[in-house]
Amino acid sequence: MTNKRNVAAILGGIAAVALFLIVNPWFAVDPKSTLDQIVTVVFWVSFLALLVVLFEMRKEPGGETIEIEGPAFTRFLFGNSRAGLFWLPVRIFVGFTWLEAGYHKFSGTGWMDGGAALKGYWERVVVVPPAGEGSPAITFEWYRTFIQTLLDNNAYSWFAPLITFGEMAVGIGLLIGLLTGFAAFFGALMNMSFLLAGSASSNPVLFTLAIGIILAWKVAGYYGVDRYLLPMLGTPWRPGAVNDRDTGPASAPAS
Repeated sequence: MTNKRNVAAILGGIAAVALFLIVNPWFAVDPKSTLDQIVTVVFWVSFLALLVVLFEMRKEPGGETIEIEGPAFTRFLFGNSRAGLFWLPVRIFVGFTWLEAGYHKFSGTGWMDGGAALKGYWERVVVVPPAGEGSPAITFEWYRTFIQTLLDNNAYSWFAPLITFGEMAVGIGLLIGLLTGFAAFFGALMNMSFLLAGSASSNPVLFTLAIGIILAWKVAGYYGVDRYLLPMLGTPWRPGAVNDRDTGPASAPAS
């Protein structure tokens, strides 16, 4: 545990310094330079390696020990089945919002018939206005490059239906409490994508609520399908009925 703790500390320090060099407003490296690319790679490599080390530390003796207790109410809210009543209206609100958004795209034009609506949206958000004429919709250059790459490869033709069905799937999953944590995660992922593209609308509210549902994934769908499905599927640390195979009676000890 001590060795991994030291490795985690080193990796965390490297990631923090690299990120500081990238985002600080005083002496950050040139965002278009080779050095910026190197520092960015160093950050992501060290950060992902840190996650791997921390995950392995969880398996060490004492890795499951809670060193800092949280408030009792939050433990109740995110870990008690009765708190599912709190998350039920949240699920209904977020679920119907996603379902309506997806159905609007499905029944309208520009999404299921070639993706023209999504193409026009991408073309607008990648534009960088001349200096002094406003700010670009996209703040981060890497995300603008990502959207431009999708445009250049005509990805809107298949990405538009993907978004449409994805929104409806997230909505249905949340409404019936089916794999609620996964549904909320993919909903939050779409919210973040829209926010990165400069679209606020209802995305900040939906993203915030989705994070809460993700944290409460064990109980958020208790008043729904997850009440029966999760015990069957189990979790990575506790097999469910589907994976808990009966290995038969134990052998009798030798006399």
